[in-house]
Amino acid sequence: MTPPLLGRHRAKDGPAFDPALDDAGLAAARDDLVRGRWSAARRLLARTGEDWDRRGHRVVVLARGTASAAWAREWQLAEPGSADAAVLLACATVFRALRGQDSPGTARALCRAAAAMAPRDPTPWLAVLLLARATGGHDERARAFDQVRARHRAHHHAHHLMAACLAEHQEGDHDDPLHEVYDFAAWAAEQAPPGSPLALLPVVAHAERYRVLARAGLTDPDPARSGHWATPRARQVLRAAFDWWLEWDTGTPGATGTHPRRLVDLNHLAHAKHHEGRHAEAAALLTRIGPHATRAPWSYPDRDPAAAFRAARRAALGVA
Repeated sequence: MTPPLLGRHRAKDGPAFDPALDDAGLAAARDDLVRGRWSAARRLLARTGEDWDRRGHRVVVLARGTASAAWAREWQLAEPGSADAAVLLACATVFRALRGQDSPGTARALCRAAAAMAPRDPTPWLAVLLLARATGGHDERARAFDQVRARHRAHHHAHHLMAACLAEHQEGDHDDPLHEVYDFAAWAAEQAPPGSPLALLPVVAHAERYRVLARAGLTDPDPARSGHWATPRARQVLRAAFDWWLEWDTGTPGATGTHPRRLVDLNHLAHAKHHEGRHAEAAALLTRIGPHATRAPWSYPDRDPAAAFRAARRAALGVA
C-alpha cells in the first residue's frame, strides 16, 4: 500500500492524519529535517537500532520530504561512514525517482551502496521494493522482497507492498477468488511468528484487490454496495482477523503503539468491518485507533474522502 501524503494536515471538517502516526519522536525529527536540521534524525535512527519494522517506517517517513535527499547528502558528507545517512539518502532518492526528479538507476545504486554498508539491515531493500513497484517487473519486486525477508522474515511494510504489487496484476473482468494475492497473504499469515500483525495481511489483500477493481471500473466504487466484503471468503477473513485483534489487543498492554504501522492494519480492518455491516466491531476498532483513524486508502476512490470517512464513522458509532 502507498503511504499517505507527507505532513500533518487537516482537511476542512475531515480527519487529521500524519504518516508518522503515534511516533512523536519521528514527527519531531521529520519536522526538523524539513528545516534542514538532520541531527534529530541522526539521534532517532541511532536509538532505533535493529528494530527493523520501526526503522523501516521511520526511514520512509523521513525520506518522503522534497528536501530530504539534500539534507541526507549533507549528513553523509559530514559523516561518510554513517549507514543511517546512507539509507536515508537512498530512500529519499527513491522518492525523488518516483516523482520524476531523479533516475531509477541512481536510486538503485544508492540503495545497493547503503545495503553494502549495513548488510543486516532490510531497509535499503525495502527502498528497492518501493522503487520496483513503480518501475520494475515482477522478478525485480520478488528479488527485493526476498532480500528484505532474508533479513527480517515478518517485515510489516514489505509484506504490505508485495500485497499491493500482486493485487495490481489483473486478468479478466472480475475478482478471482484464487488470485495470487490471496494465496500470498494466507501464506505470509501462516508463516508469521505468534502475535505478528501479519495475521491481518489477508484483510489487506482483500482491500488491495478492491482498490484495483474499483479503479479499473470492474466493481462499484462504493465499498458497501460492491459486495466485495460480503462474500463468504471475505467474511471468513474478517472474522479471523477480528478474533486475532481481540486476543492481541487485550493480551498486550499498549499493543497498538508498539509499532505505529500496526495502526494501518487496524484502520483497514475497521473500514472493512463497517462495509461488512458489523458496525459495533468497526466502532471498537475506530475507538482503539483514536485520533489516528482515517479513511482506508481503498475506500470510495471516486468520492470525497473526508465526507466518506465521516459517514463511515457516524454509522460505525451509531450516530445519526
